[in-house]
Amino acid sequence: MCGMSQQPPERSTVPRRPRPDASMSLLTNVMDHSLDDGYAEAAARRAADGTAGVPRTLKAKLGLAAGLVLAALVVTVGAAQAREDAPVVAKEREELIDRIESGSATADALEKDIESLRTEVGKRQREALQKHGGDQGALVGLLSGSTAVHGPGLKLVVDDAKGSEAGGGGPRESAGFSDTGRLRDRDMQRIVNGLWQSGAEAVSINGQRLTALSAIRAAGDAILVDNKPLGPPYTVLAVGDGQRLADRFRGSSDGQYLAALRENFGIRTKITAEDEVRLPAAPSVSVRIAEPTAGKGTS
Repeated sequence: MCGMSQQPPERSTVPRRPRPDASMSLLTNVMDHSLDDGYAEAAARRAADGTAGVPRTLKAKLGLAAGLVLAALVVTVGAAQAREDAPVVAKEREELIDRIESGSATADALEKDIESLRTEVGKRQREALQKHGGDQGALVGLLSGSTAVHGPGLKLVVDDAKGSEAGGGGPRESAGFSDTGRLRDRDMQRIVNGLWQSGAEAVSINGQRLTALSAIRAAGDAILVDNKPLGPPYTVLAVGDGQRLADRFRGSSDGQYLAALRENFGIRTKITAEDEVRLPAAPSVSVRIAEPTAGKGTS
C-alpha cells in the first residue's frame, strides 16, 4: 500500500442569518427581562411558600375588603363634595364678573362726566376771557391755547425709521444718540422748540394742542404730550407764514438736528407749507395767576 495523506472531509457550513433585532440589543434585553431579577425571585419565593395571590386567611380577606370599602368611601365623598362646591364656585365667579363689569361701567360714566365738566369749564373760561379781556382777549386766548385757531402754516410729519423695533434704552442724551431708529421725547422737544423759535404762533402734535404749560415726556418707548401717549407717525402742525416758517426751521439748529436724525438714523420726515391748518383748543387750561381789573367809575 502506498501511504496517502488523508484530508479531512470538507464540511459545507451555511452562514447563520443574523437576528433581525440584533442591532437593538438593549430593547431586546428590556423586553426579555421586563421584571427585575429581585422581583422575579421574590415572586418565585412567594409562589413556593404559597403566599402569592389574594389573601387566603379570613382575617386578611376582611382587611382587604375593609381597605377597598374605605378607599371607595373616600372617593365617593370627595366627588360628592366637589359636585356640591361647583355651583357655589360658579356663582361666586359670576358675581365677581358682574361686580367688575358694573365697576367698569361706573368708571366709564364718571370719565364721561369729567370730560363733559372739563369742556364746560374750558368754555366758560374762554367766554370770560373774551368778555373781560378787552381788545387783547383774542390774543391772550391764542397765546394760552384756550381757543381753536386756523390759518396758513406748516405741516411736519415725523416717523420712526423703517424696521425699527420697540425696546432698548431710554431717551437720547444730550451728547450722542441711541441707535434705535425711533423718535424720542427729547427729539420732539427740540422740534417743537425749533418751530416756536422760527415764528410759529400755535403748535399741535397729533391733534394735541401745546400751551406754555405743556410737557413732552417719555414712558418707555412712548412719547407723552401732557400725559397723553402719542404714536408714530407724528403730525406736527404750526400756524404762521408756512414757507417762511419752513425755511427758518430748516436753517435753525433744531432743524439741522432733525436732518441729522434723518441722515444718520433713518428717521423719516416730510415738511410742507400749507395754505390752511386747523388746531383745536387745548383740552384744559389752568388759570394760575389772575388779577382783577379796575372797573369803570372807581376811584
